Amino acid sequence: MFQLISLSDVVRIPPEKFNGPLAEVAVEILKMRYESTLTPEFGYIILVSDVSVEPVGKLIQGDGGTYHRATFSVLAFEPRLQEIVEGEVVEITEFGAFIRIGPADSLLHISQIMDDYISADLKQGIISGTNSGRKLAVGSKVRIRITAVSLSRGISMGKIGVTCRQPFLGALEWIQEDTAKKEGGQKKKDA
Repeated sequence: MFQLISLSDVVRIPPEKFNGPLAEVAVEILKMRYESTLTPEFGYIILVSDVSVEPVGKLIQGDGGTYHRATFSVLAFEPRLQEIVEGEVVEITEFGAFIRIGPADSLLHISQIMDDYISADLKQGIISGTNSGRKLAVGSKVRIRITAVSLSRGISMGKIGVTCRQPFLGALEWIQEDTAKKEGGQKKKDA
């Protein structure tokens, strides 16, 4: 889930940056500190915006920098258990597919793709079901449910596990086929 979160922090302005505009220097420092990081509390922090810096800072003896309180917003992506999201297949491997959801890649294990015998053609980047004939390829759009989330602090990507072995999940064309079959069956039933 994407969300805007309001935060506050203290920004140290180093002496070599005193000549620059305070707001611009603080934005630069906050972007370096927060953007492209991962926290267990907020998930993936993508963007820092709406920065407001107190113009009067504090000095600490023995440190040449000034410390200013800043309030700002961050755009974060926090994957949540059981959340249904849409993404794109970015890589096919022997053990499944990697699906890009937001700023992260999640693992769709081969056992979680479909109820069918599955074969993977790594050269062509395709996973196919033997009986159903359904295919999953690099670039396919999919709807998936998040089943496992492991986020740690820092720049590491964390781990997200997903499934599409439930009704109305999987490649978007599979969902359209299933919906058309269900509607066709309902029309015959009503007639």
